[in-house]
Amino acid sequence: VDSLPPISINVFTRAPEPGRVKTRLIPEIGARRAADLLLGMTRVTLTRVREADIGPATLWCTPAPNDALRALAEEFGMSIRVQHGEDLGERMHYALRSALVEHAGAMVLGTDCPFISREDLGRARTLLFEHDHQVVLGPAFDGGYYLLAARRVDTTIFAEVPWGGGEVLNRTRQRLDAKGWRFAELDLRHDIDRPEDLLLLREVSELAHFAARDPVDPGPGSPASSNSRLLRTQKNTVKQHNKKNT
Repeated sequence: VDSLPPISINVFTRAPEPGRVKTRLIPEIGARRAADLLLGMTRVTLTRVREADIGPATLWCTPAPNDALRALAEEFGMSIRVQHGEDLGERMHYALRSALVEHAGAMVLGTDCPFISREDLGRARTLLFEHDHQVVLGPAFDGGYYLLAARRVDTTIFAEVPWGGGEVLNRTRQRLDAKGWRFAELDLRHDIDRPEDLLLLREVSELAHFAARDPVDPGPGSPASSNSRLLRTQKNTVKQHNKKNT
């Protein structure tokens, strides 16, 4: 029997308006498909949350939700709220602080990482409540994080962080160390932000149709060949990270 307390799950996404989201992918797949991909990744994330079944969930949107996002929230029986704050740090702090008023733990997770599993979500809760960590991070290859779970929050954790850059994760680790807070990390995961990331979607059945196709016989200098080398390098990085955090 699961004796751990429920954790508040706060999913952050954007209204999937063509031309306003996933702009780095637009040259590759077009504005409409980029918006459709975001909506699809949001659906995958909500599905994993439902499968994990470890606490109540809220969908947080910026700007105001459009009809497609409202319909998705209704499909999953989930409340939807508008994110509050000037930057991502303020918005995450607001959501976590609000959730911790009523729950012993809370997490925020984005929708750019469709590789997250229900086991990841459950492990984050276990690390918080069974292993006495104040914070759990889900590190991403791009130097950010796809999940942050916490039993306590402080504005200094999120202040003056270069959101969207490659130093977000390291800066957050430094802030946590400076406060003396115990934290743990989940497995390293990919975000889908750039055209070269699309190939990775072959691993997600619900989104595989968005994946870039390999040429039949790519040469050594072709994009497909480069992507293959990138995948091998990243898999080795995952093995090293997971061994370090075992």
